[in-house]
Amino acid sequence: MTASNTPGTTWPRLRAGDHVGIVSPASFPDAASVADLIGVLRGLGLAVKVGAHVLDQRGYMAGHDADRLADLNAAFADPEIRAVVTTRGGAGAYRIIDGLDLDAIRADPKPLVGFSDITYLHLAIWHGCRVPVIHGCLVGENAVATVKHLLTSTEPSVRRRNPHLMSVAAEVPGRATGYLMGGHLGSMAGMAGAGLPRLDGAILLIEAERTVGIGQIDRQLTQLIRSGALEGLRGVALGRFPGFEDYTDRGWNLIDVLRDRLVPLGVPVLGGLELGHGADPHAVPLGTTAELDTGSGTLVLQPPAR
Repeated sequence: MTASNTPGTTWPRLRAGDHVGIVSPASFPDAASVADLIGVLRGLGLAVKVGAHVLDQRGYMAGHDADRLADLNAAFADPEIRAVVTTRGGAGAYRIIDGLDLDAIRADPKPLVGFSDITYLHLAIWHGCRVPVIHGCLVGENAVATVKHLLTSTEPSVRRRNPHLMSVAAEVPGRATGYLMGGHLGSMAGMAGAGLPRLDGAILLIEAERTVGIGQIDRQLTQLIRSGALEGLRGVALGRFPGFEDYTDRGWNLIDVLRDRLVPLGVPVLGGLELGHGADPHAVPLGTTAELDTGSGTLVLQPPAR
């Protein structure tokens, strides 16, 4: 499917009393975190349906692939459920994307909330259905407030640069308008050549945590560039990169890699956004129109709900 700068299909905003489905499509959570998540959702005035396999365990995943997929597809097919919230990322979502019930998602669009490994599902849903999703979670004051706004409001959102975050140093001045897409860098690189949607007309969100050296970022960005996925990109929005703050490798740090790979794209780059890995992240919609402006340090996002 060819992407364009046209935003995707919106979904109905949630109202008090609406049901939310909780699923674990990647790694397994602990019971206490699921109880906390249920409490947060109920505190927002929402009813909760919990997937049958949310607490299953198989290695590092929440049970067998077929069971995780069944919970996810059941939530999308349930007309009473108006949003689907994942318990966590981790690993394993990439194993079930080919089984997503895209017909059910197209027939009754609803948001999928999550990030990290859930980026695989976000990209697959956008590629197959052009339904906006939410990059975020419900752990932390800002996280809950921004997810609530995206689920229940039809007003735009603004995400502002934090000048103290490392990625500010990788900025390229300018303004751009396009639909926001992307998320966890490793997941995007893992989708290159295996279902990654085209990103022409997009503002690309990139965030990552350090698991090994800066070479991981270089390899993943290079994979996306070599695949042709970044052709026609309008801009780049940089989230958080925890673990890289004091890390250098033979004279280079994260900023050197980001500038080396992103400046040649010839598009504006806004850094310092409180998005992605790290405590209490702000949420953003993926698949709606965004306006990036390095002069004001803002990313203005149109609502995914109607």
